[in-house]
Amino acid sequence: MNSIAALVVASGILVLIPGPNAALIVANSLRYGFRMGVMTVLGTTAGVAVQLVLVVAGLAAVIELAADLLTWVRWTGVFYLLWLGVRTWREPATDLEKVAAAPALFWRGCMLAAANPKTLLFNAAFIPQFAGDGSGAHFALVAGVFLGVLFAGDVAWALFASSAREFLGRFAHWRNRVTGAFLTAAGIGLALARR
Repeated sequence: MNSIAALVVASGILVLIPGPNAALIVANSLRYGFRMGVMTVLGTTAGVAVQLVLVVAGLAAVIELAADLLTWVRWTGVFYLLWLGVRTWREPATDLEKVAAAPALFWRGCMLAAANPKTLLFNAAFIPQFAGDGSGAHFALVAGVFLGVLFAGDVAWALFASSAREFLGRFAHWRNRVTGAFLTAAGIGLALARR
């Protein structure tokens, strides 16, 4: 049980360090509100879960191959996030009540998280440290706890950003600028993700 407690603490600290996933969650929460921020969190958590399936399966060769194959997906995501950031930055101010979020937010989050080879390789090194006896069931438990902490922490990011949304609603032009900056930061963060 000590390894699970250590995992919760270590995972909690990791969630506090903003990366591309947090930047996308904050951007979508600022723009669309808490519910759509949580939709993004569900997507990023699903993307990390895809990576953890490879880690739990213990397929080191597959992880190396997947990290190589994800390079082109990563660069597609980089350009997409940069395009979204610039477009959002330049958009005219709109009433928050009239903004409707697309269901694609889940998939944006999922793609961003799953396509990051840095987190894939990090998770491959991080998760086994807490796996104890190395059994598949224990690996699955560790991965589940990690995803739970990740989900809770990312929901906190969404809550934080959506609480700032009302304040920024008074300055809709700045809300678009801040949202565009976070989307651009997510793209830059993904671009800088090296193996």
